[in-house]
Amino acid sequence: MAQDHQKEQPESFNRAPVNPVAAGGAMPVNPAIQDSPLSETLLVLRKRKWIILAAAALGLGYGYFVHVTQPKVYFAVGRLQVREGSSNEFKISAAGVSGAQNNRLETEVNILTSDTLLLNVARSLNLQDNMSFNGYKTPQPHRDLDDPVVRESVLRRLHGGLAVASVLHTDIIVIKYRSNDPDLSKNIVNKLMTNYISRSFQSRYSATQRITDWLSSQLDDLKQQVETSQEQLMDLQKRVGVIGLDNNRELIIGTQLEALNKAAIDARVNRIIAEAHYRVLQDTNPTTTNLTGMEGLTGSQPNQALNTLRQQYATQSADLANLETTYGPNYPQTVQAKAQLAELQKQIDTETQRNRNEASQLLETSRVAERMANSALSETESDAYKMRDDMVEFTIRQREFDSNRELYQGLLQRLRAAGIEAGLESSEIEIVDLAYRPASPTMPSASSTIITRLVFFLLGGIALAFTLENLDTGMRSIYEIETLIELPSLAIIPKAKRYVEADDTQEATTAQRNIFVLSAPKSHFAESLRSLRTSLLLSTAGHPPKVILVTSATPSEGKTTVSTNLSSVMAQRDSKVLMIDCDLRRPTVHHRFGLTGKTGLSTILTGAARLQDVVQQVPDLPNLYILTSGPVPPFPTEMLGSQAFMQLLEEAKKNYTHVIIDSPPILSVTDGVILARMCDAVALVIRHGKTSKHIIRRARDLLVRAGAPITGIVLNAVDLNSPEYYGYYGYYNYGYYSNDSSSWDTQRKRPSE
Repeated sequence: MAQDHQKEQPESFNRAPVNPVAAGGAMPVNPAIQDSPLSETLLVLRKRKWIILAAAALGLGYGYFVHVTQPKVYFAVGRLQVREGSSNEFKISAAGVSGAQNNRLETEVNILTSDTLLLNVARSLNLQDNMSFNGYKTPQPHRDLDDPVVRESVLRRLHGGLAVASVLHTDIIVIKYRSNDPDLSKNIVNKLMTNYISRSFQSRYSATQRITDWLSSQLDDLKQQVETSQEQLMDLQKRVGVIGLDNNRELIIGTQLEALNKAAIDARVNRIIAEAHYRVLQDTNPTTTNLTGMEGLTGSQPNQALNTLRQQYATQSADLANLETTYGPNYPQTVQAKAQLAELQKQIDTETQRNRNEASQLLETSRVAERMANSALSETESDAYKMRDDMVEFTIRQREFDSNRELYQGLLQRLRAAGIEAGLESSEIEIVDLAYRPASPTMPSASSTIITRLVFFLLGGIALAFTLENLDTGMRSIYEIETLIELPSLAIIPKAKRYVEADDTQEATTAQRNIFVLSAPKSHFAESLRSLRTSLLLSTAGHPPKVILVTSATPSEGKTTVSTNLSSVMAQRDSKVLMIDCDLRRPTVHHRFGLTGKTGLSTILTGAARLQDVVQQVPDLPNLYILTSGPVPPFPTEMLGSQAFMQLLEEAKKNYTHVIIDSPPILSVTDGVILARMCDAVALVIRHGKTSKHIIRRARDLLVRAGAPITGIVLNAVDLNSPEYYGYYGYYNYGYYSNDSSSWDTQRKRPSE
């Protein structure tokens, strides 16, 4: 059925989306123009002023209650001086017994508030059974301080009333305790100081004693080490054979090594020369070789006899050659010369063999000399190495002995100093002021107590106000709405009031009781509707809009109130106005005007009647005609989107100056979106402080996608006393409508939508 209606829809129903600005609406406000952070803060404070005032009142009441009900508290004060003691010069600085000056007082403050020291105070004063300390009004059975529950309770009360602090740039520590009993406060402070001094003396004496015991045990070990080192040093000196090793012995051994090294080199050179001489004699011809130079290398005397024999042998050989040549080999003189030559050869061989034997003996002597020199050098080097090792061991033993002896002497000296410290540490802590019994309780003044609570509650109220403002998703500022949906505001309509006096209720008609522009035509509400009328008539270029749709995103935003009053205002301009109630699910327009709803729009759309037969005229406004919704149909959406409704709308345009349609909420049903495309102008009603951002944005997107000519928004039910709209319509309060001010006093609940 819906498809059939869609096929028969006229061209006006299928037109493209219309830009609201191009359709004649005012330009949205420039997003860059906005209030300063300070002005926005002031607006939030003014808007949430009742929360802030309530917080301030609670702060004043609570402050007064605290001042009246707070118990009397007595403070007892004592002072201690914790200074560097006279034993400081005897302390073992390397061991780091005392901390830095900056941390020393903080350490002492923590010791004063330690559980161990406070438990000693509690035992000394029997605080677990003290009625004033525990807040008892009657005697109680004895309680054991060793019980964990009792111990925790006592320590908690002591820590709660105790305050220990150091005075800046001094060695003074101030101890305060507060309680309801002045004597108890005094006793706790004094007992804490005396126990602290006693504990300090005992702990430091015990620490010194522990150091002494430790040093004594270390001294015994060091003494044994010194004795052992000394014995080892003495054994090494005996093994070396001297009382001590010195540089003279090193010099002697060095000289010996140098001489033996030179002798070994010379022996090796002589052995090489002798071996060369011997090899030459073995390999050469004794008859022809001259050994004069070689004999010089060996260092022996030249062999003149061998040289003479060689010369004679050469001469005789020459003579023999001449004789053989002259006389022949058998000549007697030749034979005699041969015998002489043989004799000379024999003598030469004998002399050569003798030289070879001498060279062999010389070579063997050189070898023995070389071996002995090398052996002596090796022995001397071994002695030198052994002496070096002995020197190293001796040095190590000597250093070990000296180190153990110095450490022993140092610890022995410090042990004596530690014994002196034990008697000097107790003078580092002195009592400057004992705690006295407080003469009067110490209580903050009433003004400071009340002002402090007032300030805290006021800050809490301001924080709560800003928190609620951030959590509030309702749109209250016209600037926020225009910036969010980029649509202009057509009018700001204040909260509607019932302006008919109680005495005139019986005489007033239904329309006068429900249509506020009729009961109070000079009120703020009526003037805002006239502004809306003007904005709508000027919203389109060329001619005023014929069909105007008034809708809203959700129910209860006041669209019916706006549409009925807008129709009445338009009918006051000598314009023939038709108002159609298109809310076929929950119709209320006929109730506002006191008309019958038995026949109406649904009757016409079903074909049971015509427009001129069911339209009703308002007696109070002759130019205003109402087309009620009629009986509730089973399918309202299909009827509003039908061809019959479009024909009805075209007929109404011809017979009336303006047609105003009251539609259902567009987010609840789709009726409003369908109707919006058939109209010339659409006014979206937004209830001040109720409609959230995402709902407004969703409604605007639906209308834009449907191609509806959105003219702008109407901000309804605005509280003109709110900070955002302070000053709106002030001109009329000033004098223009002052004559009607008496008729606006009585307020009644406006009819629901």
